[in-house]
Amino acid sequence: MSIGKRFWAELQQEAANTRRLLAVVPFDKADFKPHEKSMSLKRLASHVAEINGWWKECLVHDELDFAKDAGKPKEYHSTEDIVAWHDELVAKAEIILNDTPDEEFAKPWTMRQGEMIFFTLPKAEVVRTWCLNHLYHHRGQLTVYLRLLNVPLPGMYGPTADDQGM
Repeated sequence: MSIGKRFWAELQQEAANTRRLLAVVPFDKADFKPHEKSMSLKRLASHVAEINGWWKECLVHDELDFAKDAGKPKEYHSTEDIVAWHDELVAKAEIILNDTPDEEFAKPWTMRQGEMIFFTLPKAEVVRTWCLNHLYHHRGQLTVYLRLLNVPLPGMYGPTADDQGM
């Protein structure tokens, strides 16, 4: 099995979990922040959805330069918008992962801000860290936000306390 297909197998399972979590985000609480330094619920949910678009940035391109115009951030107006964006990005990730030859994963990838280089790593390490581990980190944060808002959490790796009536 190719490297891309192995990453796709993991992403496919995790995308279903992410979708279940995004689907319960209460958009009427979009401005909620558990702390003044925290992202808003809307921004965090949007970030969780948009991470699936990073496969393109990390595999099709050889660098990400924050000094270049990244364009306008995507606007969301409902939970359904965020879920639809997530689904669209996962579909694109599937194509990218299934089309990326193994040798591409060994090529270097750089994150920079103009002349300042933050790091250069093989693309396989970049996608593990930025496309998957980063997603898991922020998805965990999102579960805390939802718990604080008393939103029943969907099971991802088995039932939750909400599923068991606890």
